[in-house]
Amino acid sequence: MKNLVKIGLLFLVVCISVSCEKHVVEYAATPINDETDAQFQLHYMVPIATGTANNINKVELNDQLLTNETAPLAVYNFIPSGAVGKFFAAQPGNVNLKLYRGAVTDLALAYDQRFDLPAGKYNVVVHDFAKPPVLFKNDAPYPKMTTEYTGTTAWVKFYNFLYESPGVPTTLKLQYQFQYTKDNETGEKSEWENLGSPVSFGEATGWHPVTVNKTVIISAGTARIDYRIRMIGADGADQGSLVVRNAAGNMVNYADWWNAAIGRVYHHMLAGFRAAAPVSGVRVGTAL
Repeated sequence: MKNLVKIGLLFLVVCISVSCEKHVVEYAATPINDETDAQFQLHYMVPIATGTANNINKVELNDQLLTNETAPLAVYNFIPSGAVGKFFAAQPGNVNLKLYRGAVTDLALAYDQRFDLPAGKYNVVVHDFAKPPVLFKNDAPYPKMTTEYTGTTAWVKFYNFLYESPGVPTTLKLQYQFQYTKDNETGEKSEWENLGSPVSFGEATGWHPVTVNKTVIISAGTARIDYRIRMIGADGADQGSLVVRNAAGNMVNYADWWNAAIGRVYHHMLAGFRAAAPVSGVRVGTAL
C-alpha cells in the first residue's frame, strides 16, 4: 500500500511538471538597448490654438504608424502619454516624421520632415510645421536627492520655444527663476533662484533641482513653486521681467506657479506668442 501511495505521488509530480512545461507563457518582445537603439518622446509646441481641430490624430515614422486617434497628440502636449517614462523606439538614422491633424474622417497632412535621430533617449520638439524638430538628449536616468524623510527635491528642465509672431521666434535670451516657501507656518519665501543658465530660442537648461518644502514631514509631499522669467542682455545683464500678453489682452510681467512633488522630474516648455494670440505660457509635462 505504501508503495502504491509513493507511486501515485510520483505520478502526480510528473504530471504537474509536464503541465507546467507545456504552459510556459512567453512574450514576443524585442529588447531595447539604450546605447544602440533610438528612443524618443514627441512634443507638439507649434503656436496654434488648442482644441480638437488641431489635435494630431495620426503619427507616422518612416511611413509606419506610431499612434492614431485612440491616443491623439494635443497642442502643447507630448506622446507617448498615459504614464510617465514611456518612449517610442526606432532604428537610429535619418528618419521621416509625418503628422496628420483634423477630423478622423478627413485627416490632413500637417507635417512632413526628415531629420537625424541618434541612438539614445531624446525629446523631439515640433515647433513649426515647416521646419525640422529640435532634439534634446533626455539625460535619463534622472537625478535624485533623498533624505530619511523621503526627500526635499524635484527636478525641472526649462525650454524656450517662445514666438513673437507667426514664423518669428523670439530673439530674447531668457532666465527661468523659481521661488519656494521656506517656512510653511509664516509663509516666508526664499529669494529668487536661477533655474539653470539663460537660454535662447530652441535651447533648454539641464535638469535643475527645486526645493519642495512639504507641510507633512513624513509623507511623499508636494508644494507650490513660483516661477518668473527674466530677459538677459548680450552682456549678461538682467534687463527685467519678460512681458507677455495675458488672456485678457493686457501686457503683463510673466508669472506663474506649479505644484511639484518630491522626486518627480518635469519638463517646463515656454511656447505660444509673446504679444499675440494664442498667448504664451509654460506647458508642464512629467518626465518621471
